[in-house]
Amino acid sequence: MTEPHEGDIPDGLSAAELGMWQSFRNGTTYDLRTYDPTRNDPFAPHVWGPERSVGARTVARLLLSGPPARPGRVAALKLRGVRITGKLDLAGGRVSPYVELTGCRFEQEVVLPECHFTTLRMVGCLLPRLEAARLHTEGDLHLPRCRIDRGIRLTDAQIGTDLLINQLSVGPDRHGRAFVGDGMAVAQDLQAEMIETHGELSLRGAKVGGSLSLRGSRLRAAEDRRALNAPQLTVERTLYMSEAWVSVETGNQGTTPPYGVVYAPTPARGTRSQIVECKGGVRLDDGRFGDAVDLHKARFTMTRQEELSLRRIVTPELRFNAERPEEGRVVLNGARVVTLIDLSTSWPGPGGLAMGGFVYENLVPYGHFPLSRRLEWVLAATPEYVPEPYERLATVMRSCGEDADAREVLLAKQRRRRETLPPAAKAWGFLQDWTVAYGYRPGRALVWMAVLWAAGTAAFSRYDPAPIKDDESPLWNPALYALDLLIPVINLGQDGYWRMEGGWQWAAACLVLVGWILATTVAAGASRLLRRG
Repeated sequence: MTEPHEGDIPDGLSAAELGMWQSFRNGTTYDLRTYDPTRNDPFAPHVWGPERSVGARTVARLLLSGPPARPGRVAALKLRGVRITGKLDLAGGRVSPYVELTGCRFEQEVVLPECHFTTLRMVGCLLPRLEAARLHTEGDLHLPRCRIDRGIRLTDAQIGTDLLINQLSVGPDRHGRAFVGDGMAVAQDLQAEMIETHGELSLRGAKVGGSLSLRGSRLRAAEDRRALNAPQLTVERTLYMSEAWVSVETGNQGTTPPYGVVYAPTPARGTRSQIVECKGGVRLDDGRFGDAVDLHKARFTMTRQEELSLRRIVTPELRFNAERPEEGRVVLNGARVVTLIDLSTSWPGPGGLAMGGFVYENLVPYGHFPLSRRLEWVLAATPEYVPEPYERLATVMRSCGEDADAREVLLAKQRRRRETLPPAAKAWGFLQDWTVAYGYRPGRALVWMAVLWAAGTAAFSRYDPAPIKDDESPLWNPALYALDLLIPVINLGQDGYWRMEGGWQWAAACLVLVGWILATTVAAGASRLLRRG
């Protein structure tokens, strides 16, 4: 081909390429679809012949050094239903024209590393692979409804506004990764709703200036990989891993942005709910989320060794009302959350939960979440006794005005602690629990005092002791004497003036001993309450 001058058309172009060249200069859409809709599906097995094919070299020539637009027009590459043959390689190039490809087929991979675009839109296209490390766009990057068989690489890409990949289907590369966006920066929203990945979705160290939405997506890990691997992810707004509403007939969400998707709290007629499904481990360690992490109805299918890892995440709100994982672990070690919104049936059982150092300030349960279930939640996270989860829960309960529940939590903590003590200390613990519940139920001490006082009064009323000194003893009063024995420290003027003999001496000693036990346990409980108050 000879070099064209101004609007000259180079030699050697096919009829399809000639039409594309003219459409580029006019800024119009070059549509090669047929009247048969079944033959326009890029994912169907139908062969697209030369009449619908253009060469990747011609496409690259238009994008990198294309002819000027006709007067009053804006040059743009808009293709619909076109087959691109050969490898489209724009590595390191600067593409100024607007690019929009709809329902197209690429026979070989698309290579865009370190390429600079204004806006790039590929909608419903078939690609073997997209290699776009360090890609830079001033505007949007759209890949909705595309199918990419051997993965996408957007490592360290810079997206000027939105990244939209709704309903994208991606297969794994040779390393088992479907989508690699490590270090990627998206200035506004990253919409990845109803995508299907057959390999790891990797967003390590990625930054999203708006929200990251994975509503209705299905993430399936490859062997020895996670379904979602996104440590140190930063999202300025909300991470959505919740349900999406789709059409019952087509399975589609409706119109794809930029035309908009409308969300409603209740499904519209003819729609159904599609939840997020992750088959494999999920890692969000050290993530920062400006508004919330929403796991509404999400389903996590893991092996025993895999984890939903939320270690050290920081977010104002964690909405944990996912489906309960059958296997694997949920790990919240070191996470910091202002408000935990959860469902009692979402948390895994014993051995499936870890939350050492998990800090939360408010609890807002979905539906009924009784204290007994909340204590089971802490028990599931502490196969071995650890005081911190109990103390954190008690602090939150007290800050919400639930003082009685806070005392129940601390009592449960003492009972767990008792299991770790040697036999003598364990026996003493049982005695404290049986008498006054470690001081957290002081009313029980009053009941015991009243019962023992009544028993002591009834017993001593049948006994007339001799005074130790005839001239110094007060009048014998069985009720005051029994009360004087039960209450330590305070002297009611009866103890020490009477000579007790035989079994009566042992009865008096028992009252003194029980009185000291009740007093010390109540005092210990009161001191704990004062310290935490």
